[in-house]
Amino acid sequence: MPTAAPSLSDAAIALSIAFILLVPFAIAGLSLVNTGLGRSRSAAQMMMCSLGVVAVAALTYFVIGFAWQGYVDSQGFYFLIGGKEWNWISADRFFLRSVPLNGSPASLAVWLEMFSVCLAAIIPLGSGADRWRMSAAMISTVLLAGWTYPLFAHWVWGGGWLEQLGVNYGLGQGFIDASGSSTIQCVGGLTALSIAWILGPRRNKYTREGLPTAIPGHNVVYMTAGCLLALIGWIGLNGAGAVLLAGVDPGLVVLIAVNTILCAASAGLTAAIVTKIRFRKPDASLSVNGWVGGLVASSAGCAFIKPPEAVIVGIVAGGIVTLSVEWFELKLGVDDPGGAISAHALGGLWGVLAVGFLGTIGPAGASNSGQMAAQLVGVATLLGFVFPLTYGLNWLLDRIHRQRVEPEGERQGMDLYELGGGAYPEFMTHDEHSQ
Repeated sequence: MPTAAPSLSDAAIALSIAFILLVPFAIAGLSLVNTGLGRSRSAAQMMMCSLGVVAVAALTYFVIGFAWQGYVDSQGFYFLIGGKEWNWISADRFFLRSVPLNGSPASLAVWLEMFSVCLAAIIPLGSGADRWRMSAAMISTVLLAGWTYPLFAHWVWGGGWLEQLGVNYGLGQGFIDASGSSTIQCVGGLTALSIAWILGPRRNKYTREGLPTAIPGHNVVYMTAGCLLALIGWIGLNGAGAVLLAGVDPGLVVLIAVNTILCAASAGLTAAIVTKIRFRKPDASLSVNGWVGGLVASSAGCAFIKPPEAVIVGIVAGGIVTLSVEWFELKLGVDDPGGAISAHALGGLWGVLAVGFLGTIGPAGASNSGQMAAQLVGVATLLGFVFPLTYGLNWLLDRIHRQRVEPEGERQGMDLYELGGGAYPEFMTHDEHSQ
């Protein structure tokens, strides 16, 4: 993988711009999925939270986030271990003062990353649906966009130590994540797990015996429309990310788009088939989570696998997501209305591992020996460092500024309690004693 900024032709720059312009569709799609999977009396608050976290994430990344992340040729702080540089954080300047926004590859990467951190910030909203205070979600987003995301993204894309595992330690081509299965999706998904654990389950989600009760999503149309929008956005995310952040030849964008579509399609169909077998009818919400999980898993290796392998990645992702949603709910008591943990955290981890299993990386004849070890180091870093970090930061936030809404807010619904009005005032009524 590159250790210096890639040089792009005018055509490649134009192509990257076109792909970046598609990425907001992924943000809009996930917002609709989260809204549809929640209760009707929280729909307006969920969309307002989505708009809010996008604004907070973009501003926070502009002020301090990129300064910690940097680009592949940025200066950084490092330790010397065994005579090797262990680059752990960028030394760029705040307020994007180190990057001339002139259409250079570095400036395009900043633009893409601003959208990417917004996408990561949307993910935890799904796990906190129906009970996460809007103000707490905004502050949590500052922690994500200002520290957790840029720190790990520097290690993967900014010349950090995970990217250099190949050069310094002989582990394949270093940790590989072309477009964000780990940096965007896993970081967002592990934050979602932290939020779900800190908030606890929704009111009346579990019986006194500890058995979960079904609280179905209120709008299947939002869910499925969100999937289609997310597909458009993911094609842009994977294409632009692979070219600007992983140094992939722009000529591979067609392969990347095809692999993205195949992953999503095979994952969504797998989820529908699994639920058809288990419940005698396909489950819409789990099929939606499977589709999103396929998109998530596609990002890491979209430029390094062949289309038949993309189908395999999607099938496995669809199965993992579908089964793990129930496992988290039944075995761990984690109430995740949006399926964010399964789709983004587990889907992302599988996508990263799939690069080691199936990926062909680097120029012809390059050795991929040790590539799986490099991927495992990245997974261990996510689970052993990023997750405790994001959980600890949000736990401290909860001690200072309570994240869960008051019981009255859950009884009334988040729309009335936080916004003073519902998403469907002509059709829905809110009984403060309703479940």
